[in-house]
Amino acid sequence: MTELQKHFPEFYVTAPQPCPYLPGRLERKLFTHLTQDKSSALIDNLLKGGFRRSQNIAYMPYCEGCHACVSVRVLIDEFQPSRTMRRIVDRNRDLNAMRVNPVPSSEQYSLFRSYIDARHSDGGMSDMTVLDYAMMIEDSVIKTFLTEYRLKPENPLSSSPETWPLKAVALCDRLSDGISMVYSFYDPDQDSRSLGTAMILDHIEYARRLGLPYLYLGYWIQGSRKMNYKVKFQPQEQLTPNGWVRNPLRDQP
Repeated sequence: MTELQKHFPEFYVTAPQPCPYLPGRLERKLFTHLTQDKSSALIDNLLKGGFRRSQNIAYMPYCEGCHACVSVRVLIDEFQPSRTMRRIVDRNRDLNAMRVNPVPSSEQYSLFRSYIDARHSDGGMSDMTVLDYAMMIEDSVIKTFLTEYRLKPENPLSSSPETWPLKAVALCDRLSDGISMVYSFYDPDQDSRSLGTAMILDHIEYARRLGLPYLYLGYWIQGSRKMNYKVKFQPQEQLTPNGWVRNPLRDQP
């Protein structure tokens, strides 16, 4: 193996399997392993160019005859929250956002299991063990961080923020031009808080404070109701064969 081959990613394709988002369709993925001997610039470009990260694997859809999965990213400088979004922010002002290192805990796993069992019991993550969860959090060759959202007590000065009740968690990667939201989960009994939306809004503001232009939301999937929420965060760009372009058809206030 030459030095060039050693540092250039090798790509593989998975076998067809039922699509978890569009009934009656099959999905395949193109993937490569992310290893320490790959340059950080190469990995950064993969993740900015439509690949998603799961532990130390970067993958993207590779489905024959289907182009429903579209990478989307929010334009931070132009984003303005809607009235509904502002209400969600106000509703969650009693939550304290803490950026922490990607270190798994039993408290996180307990919340993760409650979320999966309530919302995605028939999904691919339903049988994840505590070890699987730890690998999801820890296995990363790039700069990765967690945001923990904890409920402030009536007297915040009476205890340490690390001991406050955990209500939501977001796992994110820091890219050269933005933040990529990898996975998030929350207390399924807190529907009225709209915690999924609240976490995205919080990361938009965090990216703004860092001076980063984009928040990467992964794939918007045309025809999948599960992914419709991503359209709410406008303006945004989508990745096309011609690069990142703004889609005026979905650029609504």
